[in-house]
Amino acid sequence: MTQQDHSSNQARTYEAQVRKLADLISGSKRIVFFGGAGTSTESGIPDFRSAGGVFEEKSDFPHPPEVMVSRPFFERDLQMFYTFYRVKLLHPHAKPNGAHRTLARLEQAGKLKAIITQNIDGLHQAAGSTEVLELHGSVHRNDCLSCHRRFDLSVVLDSTSVIPNCPDCGGVLKPDVVLYGETLNDAVVERAIHHVQQADLLIIGGTSLSVQPAASFAQMGRRAGIVLMNRTPTAMDHEAVAIFRDPMGQLLEDAYAYMSKS
Repeated sequence: MTQQDHSSNQARTYEAQVRKLADLISGSKRIVFFGGAGTSTESGIPDFRSAGGVFEEKSDFPHPPEVMVSRPFFERDLQMFYTFYRVKLLHPHAKPNGAHRTLARLEQAGKLKAIITQNIDGLHQAAGSTEVLELHGSVHRNDCLSCHRRFDLSVVLDSTSVIPNCPDCGGVLKPDVVLYGETLNDAVVERAIHHVQQADLLIIGGTSLSVQPAASFAQMGRRAGIVLMNRTPTAMDHEAVAIFRDPMGQLLEDAYAYMSKS
């Protein structure tokens, strides 16, 4: 087979994937998207557990990442917590990618009912999505532990000290992010469960489903058709109606464009 033949076969395979995804979306009325860190990698934000991810890369920090993003560590060593947090978890210049933009368009079209995300970057909202359930919170909300006022990310970014303080009372700010050792917000979880149980198509993207609560939500969505969009295999592959390994943002954009032309 020549290089040209190989490229032609690849193009035909990709086009078939685009059509398959477009048909699944077109045939559904209550789509729910459940996303992990891989949703934002095309925006330049590294994920956590893949090669080169935040939890896997070599680091000069004195403790494992899982320790430094825990509530006990936050209470014990604020300086180190915020040093790590600023370097590894804040990406203020990241922009929504094709996945974020397409999901927002699907919501506006009335097909997508909710986005359930494990991400804390706020890119779904930046793309225009409104029903976004952030299981792990958001870097864009920061609460004063003293006066309990809430501030946006700019207060943290503009802080002249590593540890940001409340502009009103001088108290310590804590990002509204679920740290290890903290529990998820019950109201957010309940809304997420409601949407998953009502879905006729559950698109799971950018997560290996190897940790909770991702695996639980996938199990709850079994009555819906399950679409997996992840570069590596997951424990749910055998239950999926379709599996896509191509970059999620580009594939979703191309599927939406195909739907628009049909």
